[in-house]
Amino acid sequence: MLLPHDFEDTIELQQKLARVQSLLEASRRVHGTIRLDEVLHGVLEIAVKELEADGAFFAPSEFLRAARETTYGRVPRDWAEWQAGDEHKGFASARLASERGDSLTHLVVCRAQPLGLEEADFLEGLALQAALAVGNARHHEQMLEWERVRQDLEAARAIQRSLLPQAVPVLAGYSLGYRATTCYEVGGDYLDILPQRDGRLMMVVADVAGKGSASALVSASFRSMFRAMAEADFPLAEMASRVNQLHWQEGPEARRRYVTAFLMRLDPVHHVLEAVNAGHNPGFLVAPGLAPIQIESSGPPLGLLPNLTYTAQTCGIPPGARIFVYTDGLTEVFRGEEQFGEERLLATLCGLPDSSSAGVLEAIWQAVTEFDEGPRQRDDMTALSILRSA
Repeated sequence: MLLPHDFEDTIELQQKLARVQSLLEASRRVHGTIRLDEVLHGVLEIAVKELEADGAFFAPSEFLRAARETTYGRVPRDWAEWQAGDEHKGFASARLASERGDSLTHLVVCRAQPLGLEEADFLEGLALQAALAVGNARHHEQMLEWERVRQDLEAARAIQRSLLPQAVPVLAGYSLGYRATTCYEVGGDYLDILPQRDGRLMMVVADVAGKGSASALVSASFRSMFRAMAEADFPLAEMASRVNQLHWQEGPEARRRYVTAFLMRLDPVHHVLEAVNAGHNPGFLVAPGLAPIQIESSGPPLGLLPNLTYTAQTCGIPPGARIFVYTDGLTEVFRGEEQFGEERLLATLCGLPDSSSAGVLEAIWQAVTEFDEGPRQRDDMTALSILRSA
């Protein structure tokens, strides 16, 4: 036979067991979704029903600024003024903490009668489960956002690749080729080849300061300006000055994304190359039996300073000559503190056997890759190779 105090202990034990079961059921419901708004709404509903409260809400915080559901049931008009640490009759609260222990918000219930010890424990347990569920929901949202960004970058990469020459013009007595690899999904290097009505070939190799999507946007803008002026058949020096001024006028942000550019116009009939180097790496012209020619810069990068003028340089192209223009991603490759550099690139170019432009590009890329000791490519790499047959 149960004594009175044994009966009371049994009732108390059953109540505790019921509360634990309720918390387990609440945990199951809270973790049954990975949508943040559904997690928040479900926690409030559970708190109100299990604690027989009038209403519940989450205290306003930086974390809950974008949440759609932050109240449930009947809450006071001034609920949004509730602050952590406030002691108001009819309120009870429990803190939701992040994985790092930072306070996300407080779960607050509105009830005329104060919570008992077990009810307060239930509220604390519910807040703990809510914090875990909120963390899972936030991670899920971040994963969805990263996936969206990844898809956008993949689309941008495909578009940028489509802006490269899709077919290299075939010139009698010449072999042309190019290669472009980015260190991120999109990059700031730009290369273009445009046949002109008089049979000459307009080409450019350019490098926007910086990397990534911002530089890619500037590269697309530069492409539009270059193509418009190439169609208008401006002299190269004037084209460089006009592009420089237009870029500079786009404002401070554009000026921070200045462009180094190597503009070329090839005459395959008279075997003459006209070039303007605007703050770019020197272009190389290597011919059998002759000293290598380096086409150096005749002015600062485009868009860096206003009202600049540039000078064009004209070179004859002997039989068997190689012309190689590139961006600094090929030379600024390091092995320890030693840089691949322009001298090593020129020596590699001079030491190559007779080959096609594709062979030259493959050999240069192989030499750079073998020299590099880094785990991954650290800058965009672009090059244009022109060979005149012997």
